[in-house]
Amino acid sequence: MGKAPRACLLTLLLLLALAQLALLARGEEEQPHAESLAKEEADDDDDDEDEVDDSEVKEENGVLVLNDANFDTFVEGQDTVLLEFYAPWCGHCKQFAPEYEKIAKTLKENDPPIPVAKIDATAATAVSSRFDVGGYPTIKILKKGQPVDYDGSRTEAEIVAKVKEVSQPDWIPPPEATLVLTKDNFDETVNEADIILVEFYAPWCGHCKQLAPEYEKAAKELSKRTPPIPLAKVDATAEMDLAKKFEVSGYPTLKIFRKGKPFDYNGPREKYGIVDFMIEQAGPPSKQIQAVKQVQEFMKDGDDVIIIGLFKGDQDPAYQLYQDAANNLREDYKFYHTFSNEISSFLKVDPGKLVVMQPEKFQSKYEPKMHVLDIKESTDAAAVTEHIVKHALPLVGHRKTSNDAKRYGKKPLVVIYYMVDFSFDYRVATQYWRNKILEVAKDFPEYTFAIADEEDYSTEIKDLGLIDSGEDVNAAIFDEGGKKYAMEPEEFDSDVLREFVLAFKKGKLKPIVKSQPIPKNNKGPVKIVVGKTFDSIVLDPNSDVLIELYAPWCGHCKKLEPIYLELGKKYKNQKNLVIAKMDATANDITHDNYKAEGFPTIYFAPSNNKRNPIKFEGGERDLEHLSKFVEEHATKLSRTKEEL
Repeated sequence: MGKAPRACLLTLLLLLALAQLALLARGEEEQPHAESLAKEEADDDDDDEDEVDDSEVKEENGVLVLNDANFDTFVEGQDTVLLEFYAPWCGHCKQFAPEYEKIAKTLKENDPPIPVAKIDATAATAVSSRFDVGGYPTIKILKKGQPVDYDGSRTEAEIVAKVKEVSQPDWIPPPEATLVLTKDNFDETVNEADIILVEFYAPWCGHCKQLAPEYEKAAKELSKRTPPIPLAKVDATAEMDLAKKFEVSGYPTLKIFRKGKPFDYNGPREKYGIVDFMIEQAGPPSKQIQAVKQVQEFMKDGDDVIIIGLFKGDQDPAYQLYQDAANNLREDYKFYHTFSNEISSFLKVDPGKLVVMQPEKFQSKYEPKMHVLDIKESTDAAAVTEHIVKHALPLVGHRKTSNDAKRYGKKPLVVIYYMVDFSFDYRVATQYWRNKILEVAKDFPEYTFAIADEEDYSTEIKDLGLIDSGEDVNAAIFDEGGKKYAMEPEEFDSDVLREFVLAFKKGKLKPIVKSQPIPKNNKGPVKIVVGKTFDSIVLDPNSDVLIELYAPWCGHCKKLEPIYLELGKKYKNQKNLVIAKMDATANDITHDNYKAEGFPTIYFAPSNNKRNPIKFEGGERDLEHLSKFVEEHATKLSRTKEEL
């Protein structure tokens, strides 16, 4: 019995010892944890101390550092401030930095001192956007809060001189180089100008605001020329009669006037592009040729239509008429004229006539070598223009990405794709296939025929479903309504092409339509349209349809989305009105009159005139203006009980 109590006592002591060891171990584990917590708290305190106050204006090598947080507070009340917008990675900015620091030092010693600041445009995006910063470095002078552009050289002497000039109490901004036109001075100004560029704008238009500084810079540059080329602007929202007279339907609209005659401007929209384009436009539309050799070179090596006016001299009335017509088409074609009797003899054409002919590689036995127009006193510029456009294309021309829209807009268009190359090594093969096409084209004068390089038009071929055809030659037809038809892949020959064209003419071909899947559920307030449903929804004669053509990546489209949804909800109970949208990047628009001219493009398709949709333009894309547009053009709008 003595051993049992001792054993129990030993067991109890052992358990107590183990418990104590456990407590000690736990204490050792908790201590590092406590130290860790203390360290984290200390780190947090350090972080609080390290936080940067963005509103504080700091200085680096004498240059103040401004950002979105401190900019307005700092410049408020300042008379003059020099600003540099830079990007940290910009090589020009790094190169300019030492010079800018010298400028800061010099202006700091001015009486009174003039602050010099820099803004990281990649970080201070709000301020940079406000000042339309598009390149680095951009230098601006703030005068009483208003920006003054600096376009001089980036040297200390020139910048300091300009800043000191602007800082003078009596300094006022120079007048705009851009003329301001109204109904009171428009006719007088444009009628007297040999050439003038006029912008029709709307004050609220974002694209107009973006163009404004570039347009003014171009106006300044062109005003220095001898003779100067004036640039002008018209507020189309205030001068509505002028806007209507010149068919202004969107903003900005730019037109070139020559002695009062308007011509569409299709040139660039930035300073140097505008300047170069207008200098070229100010020159004569036609170049004089003096030697027969020049004509021979055009015929032998030319790649485009040859247009030559033959005249007795520059006082010939026919010559003046030719110049007017050439001005109308100068962006589309190259024009030549001659007063040479030798050239007249070589062409066997008398002076007073206009010759339109093709270079040798596009001539064939099925068409005349030249088309001649006799320019008489009764002939007008429209007749000259018509003659040029009518004969500008050969029977089978070369469709290229550079001339596609301007030359090959007429439909139906029959296009044959293969490796088109007129260089010496490949000319025979190129002409081999072209000759087979000529055999068919001669019998279908109502259609336009063209060859196109398969590599240049790979995307188009893919959309036609022909990218994997395996054939050396493929063909397609584009009709007047915007539909397209692909020839079934088979060995190409004149007979095969003829059958394809005849099948199209008889209406036996099925069009190719790029389309997303048709939505299974399409009962929302905004109906989804895809390529395969464009005709059945948008062209439905029983309904008015508002269709938005959008791109998924387009920022303007994303901004419009909630507004457009509200519009759909507003009219969801209208049985004969459909609010719809279509991704124009993933679906074919199967009618040519509904072109996506930028994103978003919005059309109203009235039930009684589907072929002539009305484009929404000129107004804000908000619920109020879109609703007004719908109700103004709706043919079947019913009033709800709530509206009555």
